[in-house]
Amino acid sequence: MSNGLALLAIFTLAVFVGFEVVSKVSTTLHTPLMSGANAIHGIILVGAILVAGHAEGGLELALSVIAIVLATINMIGGFVVTDRMLEMFKGKK
Repeated sequence: MSNGLALLAIFTLAVFVGFEVVSKVSTTLHTPLMSGANAIHGIILVGAILVAGHAEGGLELALSVIAIVLATINMIGGFVVTDRMLEMFKGKK
């Protein structure tokens, strides 16, 4: 199996597993799930940086830079949303 085909298979399996796991979460667990998703986005960001470091062609480099930008936006947005959700549980001063 070629390296690209193996990576595509891993990506496809990750999509299916992620969808199944997230779709079964109750509404009371959304804040902890968001915190966990932020950690996963951090791992995705590190992976995108590693791919950019090993890019051999212009297309690979462009796609990895796009992945870095999107993962960064997603991770920062997740932290902002988590912070706002946790603020709702704090008492008024």
